[in-house]
Parts: sequence; C-alpha cells; structure tokens
Amino acid sequence: MDIEHITAKDMQRLAEFDGLFIRETTAVNHHTFHMAVKAEREGLAVIDDPNSILRCGNKVYLQTLFQQHNVPSPDGLMLFKHDHDNLEKAADAFGLPLVLKIPDGSFSRGVVKVSTLTEFKAQLAALFEQSAIILAQRYTFTDFDWRIGVLNGQPLFACKYFMARNHWQIYKHGKTKTQSGGFSTCAIADVPQHVLAAALAACKPIGDSLYGVDLKQAGEHVFVIEVNDNPNIDDGVEDLYLGNKLYDMLVEDFIRRIELTR
Repeated sequence: MDIEHITAKDMQRLAEFDGLFIRETTAVNHHTFHMAVKAEREGLAVIDDPNSILRCGNKVYLQTLFQQHNVPSPDGLMLFKHDHDNLEKAADAFGLPLVLKIPDGSFSRGVVKVSTLTEFKAQLAALFEQSAIILAQRYTFTDFDWRIGVLNGQPLFACKYFMARNHWQIYKHGKTKTQSGGFSTCAIADVPQHVLAAALAACKPIGDSLYGVDLKQAGEHVFVIEVNDNPNIDDGVEDLYLGNKLYDMLVEDFIRRIELTR
C-alpha cells in the first residue's frame, strides 16, 4: 500500500485515492467530517466513516443508543436548558456526586464532576452556555479506564489508562498545561471477557470502523463510558504489546475495504 499525507487543502483531490484514513480529532462541524462525506461519495474506503463520526461525536446520542441495545453504561439523564427542575430531577435520581457532559466534548473537556448542589448549579449554568442539552450520569470511581480498540467488530488492542494525579479523570486540564495519568498495555487474551463483550456490544450498533471503547470496571460490573471514532494509536502506548503487527492488521483491513469498493 502506498500512502500520501494530505490535509484539508487537498479535499478536491480525494478522487485520486482508493482510501481515506483520518488521523485527526473529528467533529461534525469540522473539515474531517466533510472530507469523510466526500470520500465516501467518491467510493473510497473511509475510516472514520461519516456515520461513525456522527454517532460517536454525540454523548447524548450514545447514551440513548446504549439504552436501546442493552449495553451496560452508567445511569444517565438528559437535562434541558429551559427546564426549571433539572437539579432536583438529577439529584433525586442518582444522588451526588454526578458527572455532567456536553454532547460533543472530547479529551475530558466539557466533562465535570459535581459533589454539591452549589457546584451542580454553577457548572450546569456554565455548560448550558455551550449546549442546550446536558447529560447527567451517575459517578463511579475507578483507578483506571479500559480502552479497547475495535476494528471491523473485532478487538484490536487493550490499554488501561490511569487517572491523572489527584484527579478523577485521565486528563487534568490546567490553565497552562494538561496532565495525564499513566497507562498499561496488555494482550487481548488478558482482558476479562465481560469487558470485551461490553466493548463489542457498544460498537455493534455504530458500525464496523475503527473505534476506541472507554469502559469502567467496578468488580464484576462494567460500564461503557463512550465509543470514540478516532482512537489514539500512539507509538509505545496502544501498540506496545502488538508492535508492528497492529499496523499490519490496520493495513490489511484497509486493503479488504478497498477491494470491496471495486
């Protein structure tokens, strides 16, 4: 396979290629989505495909999808900007602390934890400046999150991402820098079966593209937090166990997709 690195400036050249592999943070209001749509219309094999970007880019949509397909996930509730009983409704349903999320946040941005009603009120007002709908979820403490990479409905890699020091998330965003926790990469065979099953069940109603499924494991209970349509694959992190074999698997699947478009 020959590859060429392109940017948004090359959108009009997409018909020259057989496939498009997006390695940039995606969003519906971003050039990555427009390039994915155009590439798919031109008959290219595309990762991330437009449907995956649409579905994974909205946490509210994912929550609804998980409920419809019985995917284990934290209890959640949609809060709407003009409702006057949001605080009481969420606090009564789940208690405190709670996690509040805007639909299109990424890398822990637009996601906050509230432990008191005063915090809840202040953070809700701030988040409603960004979105008319907020997702409130029951908070579950864990030392790490699982990240299961999934490609074409099969597990690709497995990592544990640990929380940033003195923080409840993997990423801790400061005014001048962002801190992150450590990681541990392992073989798929070493992942508990109920974690793998939940990850694959979460991807099934979304598509057959490349995904990174974030899960929390609390004893025998597993909760899918979200599915990312453009998961990190960093040198020495997600590929630490498989090495170059991981990239061979990616390329082989892309060739399969390209052959299907012919």
